[in-house]
Amino acid sequence: MASLGETTKTTAQATRSPHVLASRLAADAEPHLGAHLVTPRHGYAHHGIYVGRGMVVHYAGYCHRQQRGPVEELSLAAFAAGHGITVLSTPMARYSAAESVGRARSRLGEDCYRLLTNNCEHFCMWCLYGESRSEQVRHCLMHPFSGLRLAASILLCWCKTAPAPAWDGATA
Repeated sequence: MASLGETTKTTAQATRSPHVLASRLAADAEPHLGAHLVTPRHGYAHHGIYVGRGMVVHYAGYCHRQQRGPVEELSLAAFAAGHGITVLSTPMARYSAAESVGRARSRLGEDCYRLLTNNCEHFCMWCLYGESRSEQVRHCLMHPFSGLRLAASILLCWCKTAPAPAWDGATA
C-alpha cells in the first residue's frame, strides 16, 4: 500500500470541521479500508467510504446529474471526478474498517437523498459513527451567507451541466 502523502492539515478546507485531521491522498496511493474520503466540488466537499480494490461507496446525490442519485459504488477516479482526494482521520469511529464497509454496502441502491438531512456526509458519518450528521449543513445553517453562497454555487454548477434545450428548427 502506498503512502498517503506528505500534507497534513485541518479539514476546515475539506469538511469545515475544525477538530479533525486529514491527509491528502497521493495520486498513486490506495486509502485504507473504511477510509472517509473527501473531494472538493464547486462550493462544497463530497464524501465517500473507501471499500477496497479501488472502489468507493457514496451517496451520489446531485454530484453527477441534476436528478438526485442513489448510494452507489464507483471507482476512486470516478469519485474524485478530476479533483484531489483527502482522507479524513477517524480515530474515534465506533465501527471497525470492515464494519464501516459493510454498513456502506448495506445501503447500496438507497435513493432517499436529502441535501439537509441525508446527504453524502450524513451517509459517511453513519457508516463510521452510527450517527447521521453533516458539518457542512451545520455550518451553512449557522452562517446563512455561506449557505446562500453554496446554493448559488450548486445552482451555477447545475446550469453548466444541464443539457441544451432541443431545437426543432421552427421559428416562433
